[in-house]
Amino acid sequence: MRVGFAGTPEFAATVLRALLAAGCEVPLVLTQPDRPRGRGLRLESSPVKLHAQAAGLRVLQPSTLRTDDARTALLAVPLDVLVVAAYGLILPPPILAWPTHGCINVHASLLPRWRGAAPIHRAILAGDLETGVTIMQMDAGLDTGPILDAIPVPIAALDTTGSLHERLAAAGGDGIVVVLARLERDGAVRGRPQPEAGATYAAKIDRAEEVIHWERDAVAIDRQIRALSPVPGAATMLGGEVLKIWQAEPLPIGGAIAPAGTVIRANGDGIVVACGTGMLRVTELQPAGSRRMSAAACAAGRRIAAGMALTMPAR
Repeated sequence: MRVGFAGTPEFAATVLRALLAAGCEVPLVLTQPDRPRGRGLRLESSPVKLHAQAAGLRVLQPSTLRTDDARTALLAVPLDVLVVAAYGLILPPPILAWPTHGCINVHASLLPRWRGAAPIHRAILAGDLETGVTIMQMDAGLDTGPILDAIPVPIAALDTTGSLHERLAAAGGDGIVVVLARLERDGAVRGRPQPEAGATYAAKIDRAEEVIHWERDAVAIDRQIRALSPVPGAATMLGGEVLKIWQAEPLPIGGAIAPAGTVIRANGDGIVVACGTGMLRVTELQPAGSRRMSAAACAAGRRIAAGMALTMPAR
């Protein structure tokens, strides 16, 4: 069976590796164009491109699929199915109709919850106890097609977007291999329609959502920190400079013991900060211009001490 693949980030690269490990014939890989990154704005290839090239696969990087010219080289390649995982481009009707069995998406949530671009971040931010991967037959809507399979994945108390991402990517790779095996065996895979009840939208993380509002509940701030790790990071201000918080632990003690954002203590156990409700023990952070470090090391160097105030950026 000729399996095309479309994807861009590491999540998609994990799925591609699973397809190749299962022995799938992959005549074509689509991924986003190289992007300038870093201080030198050097062009960098996507994880999918790097892995596909290492495997000797043909790679195309159209910047759009909306025009006939952009689709010509693609449509000339016969496919039985196109597997899509975090590709980043909208697939217009001619692309959806291109493979014999259409396009199958590997989506990092249990649809219809968290349709859209940032399902892993949103699941942690919302305090969900479970998420998963949905293998879905694509249609013209945004993650609205029939469900071919769904693999639940629990969200642990200490999960970050990074740690959850790895488990979901592995589940997605396993799931799509199973679905493709059914497709090859039976000649078709029937899906069940998605219910509209319970549908939510996972919008991209906005810059404003990176800012820690200390007047919020400690549990909510902890979810924000975990959801924004490893990128872009949850941020606060200390002495006029940005401070990134990478790891913390909520201490749900009721009542306000100090103004929100006040450092209660800073020692070898971490840095405890007053929140609107409860307190937050920060255990890993990154001062401006420094590397990531333990909060205990930061406290030992007296960069942060009891009585200091963590604030929001000035508007």
